[in-house]
Amino acid sequence: MTNTFVAAIDQGTTSSRCIVFDHGGNIVSVAQKEHRQIFPKPGWVEHDAEEIWANVLDVVHGALQKASLNVHDLAAVGITNQRETTVVWDKETGVPVHHAIVWQDTRTDALVRELGDQDRFRDKCGLPLATYFSGPKLRWLLDHVDGLRERGERGEVLFGTMDTWLIWKLTGRHVTDVTNASRTMLMNLETLDWDDELVDAIGVPKAMLPEIRSSAEVYGTATGTLEGVPVASALGDQQAALFGQTCFSAGEGKCTYGTGSFLLVNTGQKPVHSQHGLLTTVGYKIGDQPASYALEGAIAVTGALVQWFRDKVGLITSAAEIETLARTVEDNGGAYFVPAFSGLFAPHWRSDARGVIAGLTGYIDKGHLARAVLEASAWQTREVVDAMNADSGVDLTTLKVDGGMTANNLLMQFLADVLDAPVVRPIVAETTCLGAAYAAGLAVGYWSDTESLRENWHKAAEWLPTMEPKARDKGYRKWKKAVARTVDWIDEDDDE
Repeated sequence: MTNTFVAAIDQGTTSSRCIVFDHGGNIVSVAQKEHRQIFPKPGWVEHDAEEIWANVLDVVHGALQKASLNVHDLAAVGITNQRETTVVWDKETGVPVHHAIVWQDTRTDALVRELGDQDRFRDKCGLPLATYFSGPKLRWLLDHVDGLRERGERGEVLFGTMDTWLIWKLTGRHVTDVTNASRTMLMNLETLDWDDELVDAIGVPKAMLPEIRSSAEVYGTATGTLEGVPVASALGDQQAALFGQTCFSAGEGKCTYGTGSFLLVNTGQKPVHSQHGLLTTVGYKIGDQPASYALEGAIAVTGALVQWFRDKVGLITSAAEIETLARTVEDNGGAYFVPAFSGLFAPHWRSDARGVIAGLTGYIDKGHLARAVLEASAWQTREVVDAMNADSGVDLTTLKVDGGMTANNLLMQFLADVLDAPVVRPIVAETTCLGAAYAAGLAVGYWSDTESLRENWHKAAEWLPTMEPKARDKGYRKWKKAVARTVDWIDEDDDE
């Protein structure tokens, strides 16, 4: 087995990648290709599913070529994907009936309001009624593409998220996995199957829906470029990162620090319904084993605040400089920055919030401001972690981190301090692809069990909490006071 490799296809929002991994979980080769973003109207975002398929074939071929490998060197291929993006295609010809509607697309806004209260389906599917999810996008297509509903009811057209589209193109099988199905608003979290009540309420024909399978099993054998290779995993991108970070026990979580941040915590084998503005989702399911569930919290502005500090305030000329500037002072000098540039996401969900800098005095200099900017990412993470702990009754034991901001050692130490938990960064930062590769490798016996994956996981750095509890509590109280000042800024006669 050690002379063979596992490939992962990462079909993302802006590009498709293929990464080949060896048995140690190390990257052997990478190929990547961007695709067009199509904006037919304000708030509408589409992709050409055929273009994406062609790009996927290109990157698979490119990754194999770079490493001087051929398909016979691959034990399996796994798929991870942008979640919620919706495709419908003709069952006979394989031609999409419309461009794919992307997760960011807001055209279903009126439909979502028409469907009723935000929490109408939350008990069953773990999600609030929102434009993000794929069920309403499918309903929009059925309502707006001539004759599509009738064809759907006859089973002549098929629905899928990007994982389903790629698996169908590779193998001819019409399947999805539990993580992607859990983002449609159509799957019951308890039964892990399509829910008749949800399907009827949202108004989609069941005949169009793919079979729901686990995240790690052989769905079929590929034809064409990957001839004979088992297609053996599918996970939505954030769940794949959770899996790639080997968060296999309840209380283990990961946070990806990019423009904004996604924090997922494994809550074990029971779905935990959030009372604190988080999403309940399936974390992963390996073959016949019980599913593991997760709570998910989204933070709108983390890395974007550093970019703003660089581009709009001009106190630094590169993102990396912020750490140097912040280290010119011992602390934040009493200044707190809440970056509610477009409202606050989890756990507040206040679209009317606006950013504030609180605690300014004549003592504050640019070093204190730089520190307050960095600390904002940590305090926001603390709020989401507190919400998760309250919802799950399981305290976060360790936070595994990935993404560009994890290169900032000062931020990582402060994060450990305010969470009062170890923060760990892995050697292999491509955790999304790694998760898809791990799941596919497990399905074909390339790796024996999750314990062997844990042994593969190696930390590049770890930060342990050093802050006194009294100082942590005082800082958090002040942060919460600053957050309270972000709301009620907009008058009813404002244009916003």
